[in-house]
Amino acid sequence: MKLPFRVDLKDKVVVITGGAGILGGYWVEAFAECGAKVAILDRSLEMAEKKAAELTLEGRTAIGVEANVMDKDSLKKAHELILTTFGPCDILINGAGGNNPKGTTTKEYLFEEDLLEDNKELVTFFDLEEQGIRFVFDLNFLGTLLPCQEFAKDMIGRKSCNIINISSTNAFTPLTKIPAYSGAKAAVSNFTQWLAVHFSKVGIRVNAIAPGFLVTKQNEGLLMKEDGSLTERSHKILNSTPMGRFGEPEELVGALLFLADDGASGFINGIVLPIDGGFSAYSGV
Repeated sequence: MKLPFRVDLKDKVVVITGGAGILGGYWVEAFAECGAKVAILDRSLEMAEKKAAELTLEGRTAIGVEANVMDKDSLKKAHELILTTFGPCDILINGAGGNNPKGTTTKEYLFEEDLLEDNKELVTFFDLEEQGIRFVFDLNFLGTLLPCQEFAKDMIGRKSCNIINISSTNAFTPLTKIPAYSGAKAAVSNFTQWLAVHFSKVGIRVNAIAPGFLVTKQNEGLLMKEDGSLTERSHKILNSTPMGRFGEPEELVGALLFLADDGASGFINGIVLPIDGGFSAYSGV
């Protein structure tokens, strides 16, 4: 891939959760191209190993590792494999995350008549399922905290080690319809700041990026109609984005490399960096 710039990560061990995913795949490639030994953690061992094999063919150093970020035993097993293969973790990217339909309403606003309608497809706030909400919080918040518990131990007493979490622009201002996801990402942002302070005396920096609206294969159906035109929600997004466009996955790479490199950002700690075309800065007027 074409990098916006290069940083020297030769022999650094970089662990990326969700590394076989759509966005994670970009990050894996970027860190590998900068010379890092990349451990690709994913629930699907097949996908993780496939991505690692692609990088190996290009002369990069990577392994695919099966791991469930919501399970401590799974993370411990993955950690042991990485220690044996590469050594201790220098940089942790907590890329695993996502939403669930059971934590999402179908309408932006609640109206009294919604409670009277006999419409099985209508999901109001009162219909949200505990299981779905719990899954979203566990995946995004616990799925960030638990890997930190497991891999940050490697970093204590060693130089140039850091953690980068993945928050979201809706952590600043919650988006309609997705209360569970918005709340979970707000928790990730708060946790990033807390952990940055907590780890400050042992030399571990902790920061986060907060991506805005990106077009990927995963969300094309939500943003685009079958004929390629924009959905109503897409128009609202773009009208609230001063730059007037969606972001590209590649546009997250530069921020990650900058935050990961101690020479470039060694005094940056506890920030949540929006990458959203000005969405979080715009008041609407």
